[in-house]
Formats: sequence, C-alpha cells, structure tokens
Amino acid sequence: MPGDPDCPICGGIGYLRRDLPIDHPDFGKIVPCSCRSEEITQSARTRLFRMSSLDALKELQFDNFEKRGRVGLGQLQADSLENAYNQARNFAENREGWLLLMGRFGCGKTHLAAAIANYAIEVGVSTLFLTVPDLLDWLRYAYSGIDMSFEDRFEEIRESPLLVLDDFGTQNATPWAQEKIYQIMNHRYVNHLPTVVTSNILINDFEGRIRSRLQDPNLVTVVKILAPDYRNPTDDTGHPELSTLALHSRQTFGNFSLRQNEKIPIDNLQDLKNAFEAARDFAEHPHGWLLLTGPYGSGKTHLAAAIGNYQAGMGFPPLMVGVPDLLDHLRATFSPNSAVSLDRRFEEVRTSRLLILDDLGTQSATPWAREKLYQLFNYRYNAELPTVITTSSTPEELDPRLYSRMQDHRICHVVVIPVPAYRGR
Repeated sequence: MPGDPDCPICGGIGYLRRDLPIDHPDFGKIVPCSCRSEEITQSARTRLFRMSSLDALKELQFDNFEKRGRVGLGQLQADSLENAYNQARNFAENREGWLLLMGRFGCGKTHLAAAIANYAIEVGVSTLFLTVPDLLDWLRYAYSGIDMSFEDRFEEIRESPLLVLDDFGTQNATPWAQEKIYQIMNHRYVNHLPTVVTSNILINDFEGRIRSRLQDPNLVTVVKILAPDYRNPTDDTGHPELSTLALHSRQTFGNFSLRQNEKIPIDNLQDLKNAFEAARDFAEHPHGWLLLTGPYGSGKTHLAAAIGNYQAGMGFPPLMVGVPDLLDHLRATFSPNSAVSLDRRFEEVRTSRLLILDDLGTQSATPWAREKLYQLFNYRYNAELPTVITTSSTPEELDPRLYSRMQDHRICHVVVIPVPAYRGR
C-alpha cells in the first residue's frame, strides 16, 4: 500500500531502507515510512480489538463498578472490593508492572480487568483482552495461516502494549499449552510489559515457572477479592459444599437454654453459663482458639453455631464443618471427576478467617486422617487464626499432637460443659 504522495522521506512509496552499518542485523531490511506509521498502528489496534473479547464487554467500565459491592456486604468483603477497584484504576492510569486479581467466580475480577482494557483503548493504547482458553484457540487457528502466520500472531500477543488475560488457570493444561503460556508470560516478565491476570485458583496451583514470576513483589501487585458471587449473593462463605452453618441457622445465642428449670447441680449450671458467656465474647471478638468440651447434647454445637451465625450477621461468615465431613470432602478431591485439587481445598480450609470444627474425635483415625488434621491444626496454631473446636472425646482419646496445642493457654481457651444431654424441655 503506497504512502503519502507528498512525503519528503519516501516520495510516496511508503517504505524505505534505514541507513545502518553493514554489520547491523537490520541492514538492508525494508521498513514502513513514518508517513504510514499511524495507519499501521491503527490497523494493529483494529486487529487486536477484533481478537479481543472487549466488544461484548465494552459496557464494563470503572464508572459502573460498585466499589463497595451490594448492599449488606460485610466490611471485610467491601474493603477488599474497594481496594481492588483502587488498584485497578491506578494500574489503568499508569500501566506499570503486572496486576494479579484473585477471587471466586462473580466477585468482580473480569469487570475490573475489562475496565482497565477499555480505559487503555480510550487513551490510545493498543490492548489485547483474552480469556486464556481463547488465547490458545487463536494460536491454534494461526497454524492455518489464513489470517497471519503463527509466528506473527504469537509475536503480536506477547508484544502487545497491554495484555489482559482473564480466567487464568481454566485452560487445557496440555504440554503445548503450558509451554506457549510460559513463553508469553516469561517474555513479558523479562521485558516488564504491562500485564493483567485474573484467576479464581490459588497461586500455589499455578504451574511452577509461572507461579515464581507471579510471586515477584517487585513487578506483580497481587489483589485478593473476598466478595461473594455478585450474581449469587446468598453464597457468602465461598464454600457452599463445605460449610454446615446453614443447617444450624436457627441456633443463636438468643434461643440457647441455660436450663435453669432442670434438676442440674448449681455448679454445673454455672459452668454452662460460663460457656455461654465465653462463646458470646468470642463471637464479638474472635481471637485465638475456643475449645468447647463436654458430653453429647450438652450444647457445644449450639454455641459453636451461635458464634458462626453471629459473625455471619456481622458480614464475616465463617467456615463451619464437622471433622468427619471435612475429611470426606478432602478425600473426594482424589476423584478424577473432582473440580478442585486436594491442595486447593485444604488451603481454603486452613486459611479460613474463622474456622469452626465440630465433633473432633469422631473421625476415622487413619494415618492419613491424623496427618491432615495435624497439618490443619499446626498451621492455624502457628498463624494464631481464630478457631472454634467442639469435642466429646477425653484427652486420652485425642491425638496428643492436637491436644498439646489445645492445652496452650496462651492461644486456646478451654471451656468444659459438664451437663447432661438437653432433651428440649
């Protein structure tokens, strides 16, 4: 295609040879004249936009993103959303380094990533926005050579002035796919090219070479969004298949019986009242561990659920699960049909902001079960994460490694409830 007929540089030809030394690698190559540069740049932008998914996402802007989320969202979750918005807006304006947006489905990652891309396009920056599976499809399609060669397509992607990769981790993890993704990411990492990545998987689940680059604090800003699925606001825990709190939604402090009218020794009634007050204090200010121990039916689970429901009402839903059920959920990850890995499921549990473990000691005491429970307890013990534990087992019946941590009075408050089973009178 000819250039500007009045161009004093190329005389209208549109191309020229640069004046370079004979040993220069570009010596003798024909390059576009500056009179065609804007035309070529616009053509590249049009092609990148056609490759992108942005046509369907052009309405996703910063202006229509709800920075604090839906009405009734907990403060911790709303704060994480607002922080993600601020980080995304700052990245869109400066486009320096990498931005990794992490969170569950529907939390707002794609909206913010698309808002960054749309903002960049408005200010004239060539931008490529793709889900990772679509990116791989574009590369496979390039082998046909119909539109452009594979080499040119691959170079266009990895050299894009701004690359936004949505749903990272959902791609088919074939060796070819892993290698192409790595080559793209490594090139952009080495050259510090602005990149946005969104993902709903844990960072430890990334392929090792990519994980090491995403964990570079000098280049990558990691933002975790704690908000629930905006389209399914009832899923506040993020663990609907794990948590049993919904089954105990009616067990609150308001309907807990102190059993004043039963023939129970006065000392035991006082112990029950002390347990009630300890649980209520913990619910208001979750700190350290709370161990509720006593016979079956003494009210341990009711108090543990009341703590969970109180925190959920404050906007900070915990993860409540029976220990046998927890181990079943972990075992289920070994199934070929499991949608989640053992490492990811275990990480979700052990890092939960508030974990309520019901019926410790009733689980199957296999070596594998004992080891997973020890790893869980040891992690939360060292990290001093708020944890509620109920058990009817005696110290002799518990794993001594677990019991030793529950006996550390610096972190664990032990409450004994020595009353008979409640019969609902």
